[in-house]
Amino acid sequence: MKRAFMAVAVAAVFTGTSFTPASARTAEPAAADTFEVSGLEQPGTISIDKWGIPHIYAQTLYDVFFLQGFNAARDRLFQIDLWRKRGLGEMARDFGPDYVEGDRMARAVLFRGDMYREWLAYGSDSKRVAQAFTAGINEYVKMTKANPDLLPEEFKKLGYEPSLWQAEDVVRIRHHGLTLNAKNELDRAQVFCKVKDDPVKADWLRRELSPTIDPKLVEGLDPCSIPVKEIKDAYDLATATPKLTKLPPGAEQAKPAGGQPKKQAEKTSAVNDKGLLPVSALYDVVRNDSDTERGLGSNNWVIGGARTTTGRPILANDPHRSHGAPSLRYISHLNAPGLSVIGAGEPFLPGISIGHNDQIGFGLTRFYMDQEDMYQYEINPDNKNEYKYKGRWEPMETVEENIEVKGEPARKVTLRFTRHGPVLYQDDGSHTAWALRAAWLDLGMAPYFGSMDYMRATNWDEFKAAMNRWGAPGENQVFADTGGNIAWMPGGLTVKRDWDGLTPVPGDGRYEWGGYRDMDELPSLYNPKAGYIVTANENNIPPDHPAFKKGVGYEWSSDFRAKRLKRVIGASDKSSVADSEAWQNDKTSLPAIRTVTVLQEVSTDDEKLKPVVEMLKKWDGKVTADSAPAAVFEVWFSRYLRKAVVDRAFDPDIAKMIGLADPERVLDVIENPDGWFSEAERNQIMLDSLGQAVAEVREKLGDDPQAWKWGTLHQAVFLHPMNALLSDEEKKTFNVNAGPIGGSGYTPMATSYGEKSYNLTAGASFRMVLDVGQWDDSRVINTPGQSGDPRQPGYRDLAPIWAKGEYIPLAFSKEKVTENTVKVLNFKPQQQQ
Repeated sequence: MKRAFMAVAVAAVFTGTSFTPASARTAEPAAADTFEVSGLEQPGTISIDKWGIPHIYAQTLYDVFFLQGFNAARDRLFQIDLWRKRGLGEMARDFGPDYVEGDRMARAVLFRGDMYREWLAYGSDSKRVAQAFTAGINEYVKMTKANPDLLPEEFKKLGYEPSLWQAEDVVRIRHHGLTLNAKNELDRAQVFCKVKDDPVKADWLRRELSPTIDPKLVEGLDPCSIPVKEIKDAYDLATATPKLTKLPPGAEQAKPAGGQPKKQAEKTSAVNDKGLLPVSALYDVVRNDSDTERGLGSNNWVIGGARTTTGRPILANDPHRSHGAPSLRYISHLNAPGLSVIGAGEPFLPGISIGHNDQIGFGLTRFYMDQEDMYQYEINPDNKNEYKYKGRWEPMETVEENIEVKGEPARKVTLRFTRHGPVLYQDDGSHTAWALRAAWLDLGMAPYFGSMDYMRATNWDEFKAAMNRWGAPGENQVFADTGGNIAWMPGGLTVKRDWDGLTPVPGDGRYEWGGYRDMDELPSLYNPKAGYIVTANENNIPPDHPAFKKGVGYEWSSDFRAKRLKRVIGASDKSSVADSEAWQNDKTSLPAIRTVTVLQEVSTDDEKLKPVVEMLKKWDGKVTADSAPAAVFEVWFSRYLRKAVVDRAFDPDIAKMIGLADPERVLDVIENPDGWFSEAERNQIMLDSLGQAVAEVREKLGDDPQAWKWGTLHQAVFLHPMNALLSDEEKKTFNVNAGPIGGSGYTPMATSYGEKSYNLTAGASFRMVLDVGQWDDSRVINTPGQSGDPRQPGYRDLAPIWAKGEYIPLAFSKEKVTENTVKVLNFKPQQQQ
């Protein structure tokens, strides 16, 4: 088949109404298309079910990864191309000069080591897998060049074409791995600079540490010498995900329904004193002082057969990440000789990171080990490329690169590296520099690529061996197998330090890592007596385990979700798949229950406030979308109560720096105010801040408390990266609004929101509950859809199901896949001309 004919055939497959919406429960007769592709060894097929899940069948192991890459491009081309472009520092080439500095910083955190050793770190065939996967992507990209109608609308609007991939791109890009904790070190140093009387007390309120520790400044560090904002901005430029807020030169200008060009918002296009757009205008940044940062976590659990209604283990996982359209997660099913694995991964990576094969199931949450440190250097006044190390001037490694810029000549930039890592910021005036040391920049640390190994394990020993090679990010893995075994282990490289790792340190040689701890120094569980295991990003290292005080990490997520889940799961002697679904959608807020418990002791004579206080006192703490007290509480706790505690405890300048106090610490203070306030002062703080919250709720929802609903404020809106460039009419196409949603960042059904809006920002786009061994009875959901192409029904068809807390089948057997198939894509190796 010639290339031109092949492109026409593919266009028939990927445009129009190829997919049946998820609401249709009766499969259409499976239509089929056949076309030839180069790079395939043997014929293969992709059976697409009515929910948009591709079931890929190949006759060789590497063909299945070729087809996975091809399919990722077919469904998510703009998303994966933008990920690659951002990771490699190639944004300016297609989007213009505003992205030059971001490209420079992205290149600073690329892996730059020995690629031969890098590939070996993941297993013997990792390079071959990545080559096959990227060859599949490239095959589809070449088809779009032959037939531009295949390109998603984003490319046309932005005026550029997708790039071809190299296998190395998969592992060299490191910015997507949920990094921790360099920015927290900077924030803590700022506290030590500005709070003279008791900085430890201020930091205690700012951020919970577990195990409890009083952070200490190391010798030789002046916290007031650190340009915190500049370093954090550089870090964000290196690691944050892009959002497109300014049209590239020559790109199509968005037009509203009236036909007039949409004006760029002044706030978006405002430049700083260096002539650059602010970081927040170009990248989606998760700030350390936001609820979103604490809400970025996950839940997983595994329940042994003795505690289930089926007698088989149940494994559940709902990873929480920033939301957007399309979803970060993509569900796939890979079948080849010796391999049958299904579940979710990230569309720009081969393999499956959350799911199951024939024998085992697996699911992950973040394990917050501290894999970063910020280093400060004295720079030679006579040579800005030298820094002092052990009493001598040591040269930095410098790398010069050209960054292509759309509409302008290429820019030459210089990257500098110390022995510890990339220089993020250098101040020639004070002759100081700051560099990042990060475990995720070392060999074998490409985020999530380690799943290539463990997804092929068939038992706990093989799985544990694979996890012993896992690098980044730190993860809790739960495991179950068809033999009835359940297990848990954390994975990731844990740094050996002689200090607490909670503040920056001088890079003069006094504060060096002592390598990494062996993985078997961390705890693990295998068939525990309790019969179940739960993890939810809390510090789950047992206090009596030797690792508890080894400085693995101190900055974990609040344990509200973990406590609630352990309580309900532990209370159920016999639980079902449906129970796990319900627990993933549980909206009980422990902060709400604890706050309302304190409120029982508080009374008011304010006639406007009294009915609201009484309403809260009768509330059960369930943050449902239709709840009036939930609306009041969320506004109160997130915007006013936490701030009020800080404002009363510290002078205005310090309070402003601390911002929203840690939720756990605020609850500790209002429950036990001794040492902070009298009970009368505590009560007044609660009433004053509640009054502010009620005023905001009245302004937004009206005067009648009976009509207030949390879901009116809290909407499940999935924004496209081009949102700021879209007309109101275009937003209906590219964004997805699933409507009112319950929950918060601290309920098991985590639905975090940001500082400026109560709209959903982060949570579980993907949920999975496995009936281990009876795989076809497993359940799953992704949102807003499987497709990344707004032209397709599959772009948004799963959002209503997800919003209602419902699921779709995760078909695994050939029989069930065939039963639900609505489209079959047949692939043949292209004949040599």
